[in-house]
Amino acid sequence: MPPKGKMTDSIDLPASSKPAAPTVRTAYIALGSNLGDRIGWVEKACKEMDARGIKVKRTSCLWETEPMYILDQDRFVNGACEVETTLEPLELLDALQDIENSLGRKKIIDKGPRNIDLDILLYENLAFDHERLKIPHIGIPEREFVLRPLAELIPDKPLDHTRPWTLTRDLLDALPPSPTPITTMTPLSSHGHPPIQALNPSRKTHIMAILNMTPDSFSDGGMHGSSTLESTIQSFLDAGATMIDVGGQSTAPRTPQVSSSEEIGRVVPAIRMIREKFSSRDVLISVDTYRASVAEAAVAAGADIVNDVSGGSMDPDMLPTVARLGSTICLMHMRGTPANMSSLNEYPESEGGLIGGIARELVGRVAAAEAAGIRRWRIVLDPGLGFAKVGPQNVDVLRHLEELRTWPGLQGLPWLVGSSRKSFIGQVTGVPTPKERIWGTAATVAAAVQGGADVVRVHDVKEMAQVVAMADAIWRY
Repeated sequence: MPPKGKMTDSIDLPASSKPAAPTVRTAYIALGSNLGDRIGWVEKACKEMDARGIKVKRTSCLWETEPMYILDQDRFVNGACEVETTLEPLELLDALQDIENSLGRKKIIDKGPRNIDLDILLYENLAFDHERLKIPHIGIPEREFVLRPLAELIPDKPLDHTRPWTLTRDLLDALPPSPTPITTMTPLSSHGHPPIQALNPSRKTHIMAILNMTPDSFSDGGMHGSSTLESTIQSFLDAGATMIDVGGQSTAPRTPQVSSSEEIGRVVPAIRMIREKFSSRDVLISVDTYRASVAEAAVAAGADIVNDVSGGSMDPDMLPTVARLGSTICLMHMRGTPANMSSLNEYPESEGGLIGGIARELVGRVAAAEAAGIRRWRIVLDPGLGFAKVGPQNVDVLRHLEELRTWPGLQGLPWLVGSSRKSFIGQVTGVPTPKERIWGTAATVAAAVQGGADVVRVHDVKEMAQVVAMADAIWRY
């Protein structure tokens, strides 16, 4: 025995006698629920997979679908995820069934109601035939609720090695149109607020009220002191706001940065006050920050959503922090920092021009969020009007918002548009004072609704709520 606390020399075993490292395989798992907190059950299942070493690498959006086979049951939430695992197929099946059981699943009727359902769809390129498990899953070709999320993950993968020319998207395109078009679902909080259904043509647009707890914001700096804060929030909610976006650091060009502790000191008391004073109101709170520490403090105080103007690029801890918190994040398109963004506004036609550049860079931010562990169904996008875009470029973004919504890699995700009082409106209308740009803002808000925005971020809540009500009546039915 060596003396206690001493290291002994290691003995190198011959390579042939060393245990082989387990092989990591890629599999695709279907996720489903139609009981209780449907999205919550799916998220718990994903956490359980991660905890058991079945690493969830990417997820699809979550889709709300009508029941199939047994029609007398509630609608389902369905999705799919890509996982890495060292388990063999039957071992993986055992692990997934154990997760179902640990989450309280009781299978009473085959294809009937269940709080959680986990099925192996694909395992590498393996064709597997066992009395307990068939891979590829035999139901894939006939089920839109499986094919649509799978096509988000692997649109160009053949599912049958004997027919390598038939890809996932080909099988999806071959399905007859659904009598009830399915829609994605983006949860906004853990308080029971309805999720955004970004593909539901009759959805209503959210009004996000801007609450800048800063002395130097471009149009309302220093307006929201503690003495008037409660009445301001009351007026927002009474006018029709469904979300309040609390910010403690101005992102206007040439505005000095404050410390993270000062930013937290600005936003956290406001968030706590909203939660305490307006607990009976159905209000969502987002925190406008690009700092992970501020996001974490804000969520602990009661914020539901993290609204990051940098898309998670200015603080390397932001995306992992949001993933750990399980919050929904809004990823905005921006280049550089607020200090230099205005000079980074060239979008060469050879690289797709303005819309192609925004789309490509947002696809990259979505990929970064997913790599950090944020589920795809927890992502909202923002084209970033006024950020690395000048003058007419912002108008062009509004013209082409629908194109961004349908861009490959961004499809099905909800969008937030923040045009309120911005300088491009002043340039078009000739109104130099931001507070007086109400009519120009109204036109941009109507354009955002027509283009498919799910959330509009505004200063003038009462006026813009009326604009949204009319725009929804015209375009959302």
